[in-house]
Amino acid sequence: MSDKKTEMTAGIPARTVAVRVLMAVLLKGRPFEAAFDELSAGAKLEPRDRAFALELVMTVLRRKGSLTHVMDGLLSKGGLPFEATWTRHALLVALAQLLILDTPAHAAVDQTVGLIKNLNGKEAGFAPLVNAVLRRAVREKDEWVAALNAAPELDVADWLRESWTEAYGREAVAAIGLSLRSVPPLDISLKDEGSKVVWAEKLQATLMPTGTLRRGLTDVRALPGFEAGDWWVQDMAAAIPATLLGDVSGKHVLDLCAAPGGKTMQLAARGAHVTAVDRNKNRLKRLAENIARVRLEERVEIEAEDAASYVPAVAAADAILVDAPCSATGTLRRNPDVMWTKGRADVEKLADLQARILDHAFSLLPAGGRMVYCVCSLEPSEGIDQIEAFLVRTPEARREALTVDDVGGISAFVTEKGDLLTLPSMQADEGGVDGFYAARIIRA
Repeated sequence: MSDKKTEMTAGIPARTVAVRVLMAVLLKGRPFEAAFDELSAGAKLEPRDRAFALELVMTVLRRKGSLTHVMDGLLSKGGLPFEATWTRHALLVALAQLLILDTPAHAAVDQTVGLIKNLNGKEAGFAPLVNAVLRRAVREKDEWVAALNAAPELDVADWLRESWTEAYGREAVAAIGLSLRSVPPLDISLKDEGSKVVWAEKLQATLMPTGTLRRGLTDVRALPGFEAGDWWVQDMAAAIPATLLGDVSGKHVLDLCAAPGGKTMQLAARGAHVTAVDRNKNRLKRLAENIARVRLEERVEIEAEDAASYVPAVAAADAILVDAPCSATGTLRRNPDVMWTKGRADVEKLADLQARILDHAFSLLPAGGRMVYCVCSLEPSEGIDQIEAFLVRTPEARREALTVDDVGGISAFVTEKGDLLTLPSMQADEGGVDGFYAARIIRA
């Protein structure tokens, strides 16, 4: 009897944490990592339960739109009162288990019902409804799985779906939604780019056309070369913008908004002297740790300054990389919480800041100098529209169009105007990429 009771209750703490994290993110707009770390630590979850809670939260964030669609269908006409927030989010967590993760039905149903029964107040009374809804989902599983997978565009938040449909078309939005169903691979950038073949074998990785090494997810600290600082984790698309500056060996490069430092490490590894600028001291601490791990401190100077007003104290820059603060809507495969915690107002504020940083950065560029502007956002106002407006108000600026060779021969990455644009759905058969936009500018 006691063993059965243990089996019935063991997963309730993990599921409770998952529900609490989802409410913190979706209702209060808290950053996912901070909410999860705090709530999982507070619940003192064992490592196995913590991993389970993490999987539950990420699955719901990736598939929230389609899971909500299915939940509404299962609830039929009655629905749930608006204030039944625990019940609603517990149902999403349970449906993710039943329809996506193939968790044993008795565990998903019984423990979710138990979770609701444990609640204080009126929501405990929804336990019979939750039980009925979930048992129906089990009985009619094939039907509800089909409904869950029928419209991948539902998993793109409404505000992004509208914007991206206008910018990229309905098929592209559906493909982006589809990309959220897969956990992205582990992408690696090498300190010594000349040893790609050797490291591909050591890391059991695939060498991608752009030079990135790609392999399955694992504990990176256990992989060869991590502690020695031979490589760092960096999405394939994120690794492209720094290369667009060309040969930077021996040059002074400003890396504005540099933290956490992936592009800084690229530039320094290519022989540049880099001044890495960021106003967030906590993020700069992480950048410094990353630079120290890969042993590139001698080539990097770190400045805690505002990129919109920073002026180099000594030498002028030969080239500038502006990795502007943005909505990060291109990183949904890795950070699905972004589309539920941000909105149009955030994009508008960021676009204003990006314009100020862009104008100031260009003022620091010498004649004939090269600047790359990039954002991990797919919002046109942060990418192409930002650059078009900048070129109009800055007569001495010229767009330097990219070639297919600049992006590893992947023609789909280059727009008609010669900018970089990657969508999460691109290279889908090879594991996909983050969404990124970049433009290369020269001072005439």
